[in-house]
Amino acid sequence: MTAVEAASSAGGLLEPTGEAAAAASVRRGFGVGKGGIRKKRYRNTKAAKRPCDVKREVPTSFQLQRLFLACRQVFKGPGTVPSQSDVEKLCQILDGMMAEDVGLSSNLQFFNPNGVVEGNPRVTNTTIYRCDNFSLCIFFLPTTAVIPLHNHPGMTVFSKLLLGNMHIKAYDWVDEVSAPLAIGDSNKDGQAMRLARLKANQVFTAPCSTSVLYPTSGGNIHEFKAITPCAVLDVIGPPYSEDDGRDCSYYRDVPYDALSSGKVSEAEEDSNLFGWLEEIEIPEESKMYVIQYKGPQVVE
Repeated sequence: MTAVEAASSAGGLLEPTGEAAAAASVRRGFGVGKGGIRKKRYRNTKAAKRPCDVKREVPTSFQLQRLFLACRQVFKGPGTVPSQSDVEKLCQILDGMMAEDVGLSSNLQFFNPNGVVEGNPRVTNTTIYRCDNFSLCIFFLPTTAVIPLHNHPGMTVFSKLLLGNMHIKAYDWVDEVSAPLAIGDSNKDGQAMRLARLKANQVFTAPCSTSVLYPTSGGNIHEFKAITPCAVLDVIGPPYSEDDGRDCSYYRDVPYDALSSGKVSEAEEDSNLFGWLEEIEIPEESKMYVIQYKGPQVVE
């Protein structure tokens, strides 16, 4: 990566650039020793197991603990969506959270916008907590790194940009019943491209408000691209699970005008608000480094 060319060491020290040095520096940012890094696809990310034979003082964070307890109340498991009041409760907590609440600092070398990342930048992620009902995780994106366009089947996701500038593009499917032209031309494999409504296409700068997506609205299909080095805290409920059919799909988007000869509908004439999405195989850039979380802990 260099995926995190250095979310660098507690204390802000940075060693040589490159994949190994980058990933190692992220580990050190959380106080993690050598080893423990592995490549893993985004859709299969699971919480890293903590060594049971290691005893140490565990730092705590009031805001993180508050978020954790609220998530236990809000997320009821698969097939449920948080109420509006519960969504507002979580957003209020997340809006007040800072990088320090999860053990990060803007002074770390990784977040230096002038840092040079060698090779193809890769994302690093770490899981703070995971259970059947929800997960708390952090994604580190070096400059120009991308989390490709993907969906969140049956999930409600809260994303809080902790540090950096990030471009977010997000879509929701257009209802085929209400939009007769919701199915476009087929690709070379005979798979039809589906029409989606653009919900977001802009740059966000930390600190900013929490974004929320729902199972069928709010930009359920989205893409992250780092303008500067970024850290994003995600609250996902329920988490991805291949066993329960919550495995993400990846897409490429095509401008609406490229496949359309007519209007979406009489009331929807602005083609810039739409795009055609084609499901694709797992892209190379979806692969991430996974590290064990060693920041402030939650108390169950």
